[in-house]
Amino acid sequence: MNAPRSLSIALALVLGASASMAHADDLMQIYSEARSSDPQLAGAEANSQAISENVDQARSALLPQIGASLSYSKSHGTSGGPQFVTNPDGSQSLVNVSTSSDNYSRTLSGQLDQSILDLSKWTALKSARASAKAGDATYEAAQQDLLIRVATFYFDVLTAEDALKFAQANEQALGRQMEQAQQRFDVGLSAITDVNDAKAQHDTSVANVITARNTLDDNKEALRQLTNKEPGELKKLRDDLPLNKPNPESPDDWVNVAVAQSPVLSSYAYDLDAAKANIQTARSGHLPTINGRIIYSKNPRWSDNSASSFNDAFHTNSESWSTTVGLTLNVPIFSGGFTQSRVRQSIYTRDAAQDQYELQKRLIERSTRNSYRAVIAGVSQVEATRQAVVSAQSSLDATQAGYEVGTRTIVDVLISQQQLLSAQSSYSQARHAFVLNGLRLKQAAGIIEIQDLEAVNALLE
Repeated sequence: MNAPRSLSIALALVLGASASMAHADDLMQIYSEARSSDPQLAGAEANSQAISENVDQARSALLPQIGASLSYSKSHGTSGGPQFVTNPDGSQSLVNVSTSSDNYSRTLSGQLDQSILDLSKWTALKSARASAKAGDATYEAAQQDLLIRVATFYFDVLTAEDALKFAQANEQALGRQMEQAQQRFDVGLSAITDVNDAKAQHDTSVANVITARNTLDDNKEALRQLTNKEPGELKKLRDDLPLNKPNPESPDDWVNVAVAQSPVLSSYAYDLDAAKANIQTARSGHLPTINGRIIYSKNPRWSDNSASSFNDAFHTNSESWSTTVGLTLNVPIFSGGFTQSRVRQSIYTRDAAQDQYELQKRLIERSTRNSYRAVIAGVSQVEATRQAVVSAQSSLDATQAGYEVGTRTIVDVLISQQQLLSAQSSYSQARHAFVLNGLRLKQAAGIIEIQDLEAVNALLE
């Protein structure tokens, strides 16, 4: 059945496409701008990359550690005292002799250390890998969240635009009602109370227009914050909106998908795995470790010496090389209770991670069921509010006609006008909420993709 012409006129304020909409922004354009400029997503990506570096750092403890050093030293010393010296004729004399020496040394060494047996390093690597997977899952959840935020802010603007247009249309209609009431009062067909009632409703409608305009400006500002660009004209949701129910049609099936695929829940699961590995790391503090070491050292030395009993100074040189290969066995015996405390602390941390996982699992199950029910209810709500607009428009037309012939009062007309405004706003909100709830259901299940946003974008015109 075709909607009445009056309904078409009312909905044209929201659903009609004007010539200026030819170059309007759509949902995918807004998403593209947000994808490249949203600091929240960029921060999640940087955080994920930072966490993944822990894997390389943990692995490095299992690889050879090679180092080299070079040292140089110089020392000067003097001494003196009686000493027998041989005279030219072969006799010996006791004389005071002073000596002076400058000694130089340079040491070049290279060292290679290799962990041979250390369970804590392996469990630390396992924990780091789990934490990196948690970071990747968190980043994936942030990408999905961006899809929802773009759609939410986009439709918030559309809803606010509809509210403003409806408020403006209501203000104009009430202005005409006020003028009509004044004219009827001037010719003695109505009382002054009709004029006052009409004026009061019109004043309220003017305030509603101001409020609606402020709401629209704030919603546009939220969109600008997301894209770092002033939003232009946005494409509207077309009139023939398909009201498809979720597939599969069982909320339990959606919950099962959410538990299996939600990146948010996966992040908590990987955090739990990391916490379990940290317990093993703490317990390995009781275990012995074996490290291998190879050291090569080269040590040249030289000195300049002089003595008061000799006419000339003399110079000496020497050099040594050494290579050391060895194993070090370290057996922890007692550390003042530190290791036991670390084990207990790691267990408590694991328990907290387990509780957080269970809490998040229940939240996701609840969110998924609520989103599913919202989509199911949204189908009926869109149909109901659409019919409410038809009925409210028909009621207003009938009430206006009754007021013209004196069977209805101005108050009846004003009430009907307000009911029409409320029905129009509810219909606009129900349509936008239905689309958003469909996306939120897929986000709760962890399966929302860019293709889902493209499908919604195809509903715009």
